[in-house]
Amino acid sequence: MSTNTVKMLQQRNIDIEVSCFEDKLQISPSKQNKENSHLSKSKTCDISDLVRLLHKVDIQSANHGDQMEQEQDSTPKKQIQQGKTCRYIPLRSGQKQTLNEEFQYREIEEENQEPQKGSDYKEQGNVTLKDIYKMHVLGQPLQTEQLQWESKNLLRFADNTPSKRKILSDINPAVLETYQNLMDYREQYQTSQDYQFSQRKISKVPFKVLDAPQLQDDFYLNLIDWSSQNVLSVALSSCVYLWSAYNNRVTKFCDFGNNDMVCSLIWNPQGNQLAIGTGSGEVHIYDQEKMKRIQILEGHSARVGSLAWSGNTLCSGSKDRSIILHDPRQKRQTGKFEGHKQEVCGLKWSPDEYQLASGGNDNKLFVWRMGSQIPLAKFNQHQAAVKAIAWSPHRHGLLSSGGGTADRTIRFFNTLTTEQLDWIDTGSQVCNLMFSKNVNEFVSTHGYSMNQIVCWKYPALQKVTTLMGHTSRVLFLAMSPDGETIVTGAGDETLRFWNAFPRKEQAQPINTVLLPQMIR
Repeated sequence: MSTNTVKMLQQRNIDIEVSCFEDKLQISPSKQNKENSHLSKSKTCDISDLVRLLHKVDIQSANHGDQMEQEQDSTPKKQIQQGKTCRYIPLRSGQKQTLNEEFQYREIEEENQEPQKGSDYKEQGNVTLKDIYKMHVLGQPLQTEQLQWESKNLLRFADNTPSKRKILSDINPAVLETYQNLMDYREQYQTSQDYQFSQRKISKVPFKVLDAPQLQDDFYLNLIDWSSQNVLSVALSSCVYLWSAYNNRVTKFCDFGNNDMVCSLIWNPQGNQLAIGTGSGEVHIYDQEKMKRIQILEGHSARVGSLAWSGNTLCSGSKDRSIILHDPRQKRQTGKFEGHKQEVCGLKWSPDEYQLASGGNDNKLFVWRMGSQIPLAKFNQHQAAVKAIAWSPHRHGLLSSGGGTADRTIRFFNTLTTEQLDWIDTGSQVCNLMFSKNVNEFVSTHGYSMNQIVCWKYPALQKVTTLMGHTSRVLFLAMSPDGETIVTGAGDETLRFWNAFPRKEQAQPINTVLLPQMIR
């Protein structure tokens, strides 16, 4: 027998002993194979006999491997070709393709598996591998009874007493379910636009401070207003000054001298005329461009502390307890409202200019309509003077009002149904209210005893921020035309400018098709 033939026979016997089923099944040479191998070594034969013998060993080993493969897995396998080694790598065609299928596969195995001694697995009250798999892979929360578990670590806290381990298990399951729902809501809210918007940064330092000497410290007056042409008017004693936001220029507009005093002022909607109420009961109308008085309106017998424009109609509220409607174009009175028993200190028209709200020192809030001498609604919930009045530009018929030192509340009313919607106790005197033009928020200024400026969200009535800086009660409030900046005036004789609200989002353009038409 040649040396090459013997080496080939030995190599064939070694290949038969190789593992076939990934360390699970091993095929050894059969007795017949060993006898054939021994016979080939002891018996002298020619090369043709050895070739036939090797071929016979290959066929028997392949048939034996196919038989074991059918017993291991019922799924069809790839047949082993003749003349190849019998090492077998199983196909994974039956493997689970998704996480849910894989979880179902593991769940079946764990149901059939018995708890092992010394493991952390228990039938009830503990976290199992299945539960952890649900939580991390499938996102399912742990059950209530699974929150109680015992650590098998050698090093643990010394006060790990059974009473403390049972704290969570003693909690009412309904409470834990409610807590879980709140956590889910919190995650959803934090990813929403409302949460990101509510987290905007508002500077608590004014970006500009102007001195306003002789700015009167009187709760019942209204001494600043911001026009649609971006000009701020301020009344200092008997004089009126204009501050331009374009060039920071201050101009002395008019002076009443020692004969009279400015008690209120307001710009018309166009921003080209300024109405000024005086202590003598007169209302003076000035033209901004000409810097000249164009008209004097009479009718009141006491100081005019509040004014309100509605188109071409000017309303004035006086200490004589009356409200007069003027038409400057016709130079006459068009109406008169009488209902308050004390001074009228607050006047505001609704955004649609259909309703007029008036607040007085008699703690009453009235809603009037043009052409009627009887108020549409009467609200008497406040316990102090009502100067702070604001209409919401975001909801039709929503009116807010604030009370003085003895009241300290902000109340919200539906003027369509004459019902009170909500109220909140601010803890200090409410001097002014104003809704934002850009977002559904409002700002309030306060007096005794905190002198703060608060931005609120509506209808949640949650504080967005609190601005501090004035050392006296914040009696006056105005807003810039773009709705981003507010200016506050206080008895400390300063004007402070704050960036309180965000910029208004630009409206999406509406695509329309314009058909050609002819105008005759």
